[in-house]
Formats: sequence, C-alpha cells, structure tokens
Amino acid sequence: MNVFATDASARLYEHAKFMGQRHIAQLFQEDPNRFQKLSFELDELLVDFAKQRLSTETLQHLCQLAEEKALKRWIKRLFNGEKINTSENRPALHTALRTPIDQSLLLDGTDVIQQVHENLDRMSRLVECIHSEQWLGCTGTPINTLVNIGVGGSDLGPFMACKALGEFSSPASEKLEIHFVSSMDGSHLSSLLSKLDPTRTLFVISSKSFTTIDTLANAETAREWLKRAEVHAEMDESLIIKRHFIGVSASPQRMVDWGIPESNHLYFWEWTGGRYSMWSTIGLPIALRIGMEGFRDMLAGAHVMDCHFRDTPFTENLPVLLALVGIWNINFLNITAHAILPYDGRLSHLPSYLEQLEMESNGKSTTRHNDQVNYHTCPILWGEIGTNAQHAFYQLLHQGTVPVMCDFITSAKRYEAPGHEELKHQHQLNLSNCLAQSQILALGDTVIKDADQAPAYKRYRGNQPCTTLLMQRLSPYTFGMLIALYEHKVFVQSVIWDINPFDQWGVELGKTIATGLLPALTQEQACEALDSSTLGLIRHINR
Repeated sequence: MNVFATDASARLYEHAKFMGQRHIAQLFQEDPNRFQKLSFELDELLVDFAKQRLSTETLQHLCQLAEEKALKRWIKRLFNGEKINTSENRPALHTALRTPIDQSLLLDGTDVIQQVHENLDRMSRLVECIHSEQWLGCTGTPINTLVNIGVGGSDLGPFMACKALGEFSSPASEKLEIHFVSSMDGSHLSSLLSKLDPTRTLFVISSKSFTTIDTLANAETAREWLKRAEVHAEMDESLIIKRHFIGVSASPQRMVDWGIPESNHLYFWEWTGGRYSMWSTIGLPIALRIGMEGFRDMLAGAHVMDCHFRDTPFTENLPVLLALVGIWNINFLNITAHAILPYDGRLSHLPSYLEQLEMESNGKSTTRHNDQVNYHTCPILWGEIGTNAQHAFYQLLHQGTVPVMCDFITSAKRYEAPGHEELKHQHQLNLSNCLAQSQILALGDTVIKDADQAPAYKRYRGNQPCTTLLMQRLSPYTFGMLIALYEHKVFVQSVIWDINPFDQWGVELGKTIATGLLPALTQEQACEALDSSTLGLIRHINR
C-alpha cells in the first residue's frame, strides 16, 4: 500500500527531482531572506528551517499533503479522546494530563480532567510531605534519598527531566538525593545500595502494568535489601514496605498484591502511553526535584504547545511543520538518519529520550489496516551533547557518505545573574559552536574563501539539512513546550504514514522468548528445540 499516492504526493515527487539536485548554499544565494520566510516562533521558542533543503513552495506542497491525509480530523480525534490506539482499543490522552482544571473531557461518562487533577493534588501532598521531612523511615528518621525503579517511559522521561531541570531545585528538594534504576541485570542497583542508608531511603516503583519483569526484579532486590538491614531485622515486612515504598501504576490491585498499601499509591490510566507518561504521576521524581510549582510550569508549557498544535493553521504550526519537514527528508529526499544535537549539557539525556519516543512510536512496517508499507517510516535516531559529538561522530556528518538530517537544540540565554561572567562567556562559546556547526553542515565550505583550492580530504561538502530549535531560556515551561513539540511531531508523521504510534508490539516477542529460555539457563530443564547458535551459547554459559 502506498499512502503517498495522492495529488500532493505526486507534486512533491516532481518537486523533489528538482530540489534533490540543489545545494542548500545555492538556496541561500538565490534568496538571502530565507530565515525570515522559513523560521517560526511560539512564545519563547523559535524553530528555523532555513538550513533545510526546501523552499516555501515545498512547505505548501507538504501542507497540502497533510490536508489530503485528513490531519485536521486526526488531531481532533486525538484531543477528543477517541480510541485512535486501535490495536489496544483505547484513546491516547497524554494531552489531558496537562489540561487546566477549568476544562473538562468526558470519557465513558467520567471527567478525566477532574481525575487528573485529583491525582496531581495527591502527588502534591506527597511531595510536600517528603520535602518537609515528614515522611519517616521505619526508625523514625526523615527520608533523604529517593530511588526511582522503572524502565522505558517510567525511567527515561523522569530521568531526562530531572537532569535538564536540576538547577530549578528548591531548597527543600536540594536536601533530597534522587537516583534512577532501570537495568535488568542489577548493575544500577548493586552499585547503589552499598552507598545508601536503609533507614532513610524511599523506593518508588513505577510501572503501568505492575508486571514489568525488569522493574519488579529490581523492586524485589530493594525489598530484600531493606529486610536484611540490621535495623529492620525484627520489624514486620508490611511496616518496612509502608515506610520505604511508593507505587505508581494503572493497576492498583497489583500494587496491593505486592504489598504496597493504598496510602502509598499514585495512579495514572491505561490511556497513558509509557513514553508519554512523565506528565502524569510517573513524574513524581520531577516534582520532587523542582517542586510542584515547577512541575505545573512544565505542564503549562506543554499545554501551550497542545493548544497551538490543535488550533493553528498548518502553515504556521510548529509540530506540523517539524513533522512535515521530516517527511520531506525521509520519503522524498531519502534521508533516513537523524541526529539530535543539544548544545546544552542539561539536555544530555534528550537524545535517548527522543530515540524511544520516535523509534518505539513510529518504527513500524504495517499500516493501521495491517498492510505492509512500501515506503520508509521512522528514521534511525541518535545523538549526543553537541560539543561532545563534535569530537565523536561529526566526522561522519561532515565528510561521510551518509545523508543525515540534524536537529540543533539550544537556548539563547544562560548565566545572566551577576557574578557569572566567565560562565556566560562559556555559554557564548557554546552558542558559537552550535551556529558554526549547523552552518557548515548545511552550507559546506562555501562559507570559506577559496575553499575549492583545498585538497579533497579537507573539503566539506555540506548539504546536510539542519533545523535549529532555539529557546529563549531553558526552564520548566520551555522544556514542557519542547517535549510536547516532539510528541505532536511524532503523531503527525504517524498520520502521514498511516501507522499506529501508540503501541509497541515489536518488543513483546523478545520478552516471551526470554521467559522460555530461563529454565535452560538455570538448568531446570533441557531446551533442545533451539537453533544451534542459541543452544551452543546456553551450553557454553552453563559450563
């Protein structure tokens, strides 16, 4: 099935024959005002597409493609709570998680916005209790360390946000150490437990289903560690769990079955996808790091982007344009590699977060109608802090043979307070690197006089399409805008590709097979009906 068999697609294929032969440097020579025509602003965020290999005509054709693919109707269905996650027969209502309380949305007769704010208030009381040192461990000492146990969306989002927004910590939250544990092999936890005080450590078990084997294995290890602690030797296990565990899940009964009392529960819903869940009570570590006021600022920034996405014409709509430029690169210019390059150390975990958001959402090869696609869908994403990446893989970007589209992400202002002059200079140095690299990647060495006289090994071909996302300042508010921007970009691309971005069946078979192999690895039973490689490896491990 070819979802690109439309009138706008036909025009885009013809247009690509022409634009595909152009160099971005040529486009600037022909139109010095590209920035004014191809950059767009919303509040404290600017997105510049001028260094992409496209024109205003390209964007017009792409917006027509979005119209032909009924994007307006799909956006309306998303916000209205229709069951657009068809394979799991549920809505995808992450936008409801950041909707103000004065609005409402009925789902099966229940106002989900009211439910969301009831749980935010519950989380707020818990945050206040921990920050004010009223949450006491079994021995009566205040909690000063929190360990979040989760995996995937229950780990990557909160971890990334805590790193990005750490400098917005309040005096109360600075007293609290926050750690994240996700690896199934126990390496995170084993190196951490030896440094922690079992009387002052609180574990948060974050799992939508509360059946995730990675998470529960780490949680069980934490429980046994607490029980073995000398100070807990004579204590009842239920008291240890009550004082040292919080559960965050959409499955209350499973939390109870594990031993966590209802007083220590935080809830979210089945319609909250894991990789969209940090806006929910899964964001507890974020709220503990930056306070509930900062957490609500983050929600407010995301909501501003939601409203912009829902209400703004495609020609000025940041998520729509970001998505369509990606479609242009992937499906019409055949560029299937995407580098995420934040020039801000606080955003060091943004690339890995976006890897999950995009590749788990749109890494699909079947349409919503179960037809095999015959076109590219999600590209390969990877990235690193820009200044580190310059010494790692920029060689390939500048002189390799692979076409790569790049997102440069940074903030205009930092270290503005008096007494930070040296740090302010470092930020300006960082910005100069960001701007220089995007310029060279797009324009090549045409920016250097007599560059064509240099030997081939010193030449920079350029023509790597670059988008720059520039925040005025990184704050909880602009951070919320940025993440929501990418979320909606993913949704728009799924509509164009006719795929469901809200499931991830591709990860399920590996879990099933792993469970089946465990008896052979523990030598409880033979497992002869395997391929020779897997069988040989198991035998070697067991020897």
